[in-house]
Amino acid sequence: MSTQRVFTISEVNALIPALSSLVGDQLREQSDIEHGLAELTRLSGSSPDSLEATADDRKDVLKLKRELKKRIQRYEAGWARVQSLGGVIKDPQIGLVDFYGRVGEKLVWLCWRYGEDSLGYYHDLESGYPSRRPLTAEVRRHLLN
Repeated sequence: MSTQRVFTISEVNALIPALSSLVGDQLREQSDIEHGLAELTRLSGSSPDSLEATADDRKDVLKLKRELKKRIQRYEAGWARVQSLGGVIKDPQIGLVDFYGRVGEKLVWLCWRYGEDSLGYYHDLESGYPSRRPLTAEVRRHLLN
């Protein structure tokens, strides 16, 4: 944890346009993967154990498996890009990304969710999304690097 960058509110806010675009792409990719897996299940008659080709696969199933493997690679690469910005992916299903920050001397999570225009919440490192609290003017005065 000591190697993690500690962010200010303004630093996270500066990342939000890029984050919004990246996470939006991720959520669309995730939906496309889920639809592709449902289609693969429909075509093969059962939920696949893997996306590796088998001797029994029809041509359309092979094509869909290849497409899904590519989509999953893009999906994983997209989250790696979010992490390269300093974000910690907390819930990829809803686009929840946290950043380390400080309130006073205490290390906290600065909490951003896809769809929010600016950073507005934080929570303790030990708690999660349901425990997030607003970044009030009082808290903002104590938010330090």
